[in-house]
Amino acid sequence: MEIKVLGPGCPRCEETERIVKEAATEVGVNVRIEKVTGAMEIAGYGVFGTPAVVVDGEVKIVGKIPEKDEVKTWLKA
Repeated sequence: MEIKVLGPGCPRCEETERIVKEAATEVGVNVRIEKVTGAMEIAGYGVFGTPAVVVDGEVKIVGKIPEKDEVKTWLKA
């Protein structure tokens, strides 16, 4: 499983990355988490608000910090 956290490095983006990492650890799944900071690459996902999370190529959330339980549901799907 591959997860991308999209954002320029703002505090909200850092918080999103932390939540994703914690959720992955708690669920116990093997994931690769990548931070994407380039504006053009972020826009390539059709995302124009950050933070955003992409799971296996599918945009899951845009413009807000996800709840940890919400991230866990993505990881279990």
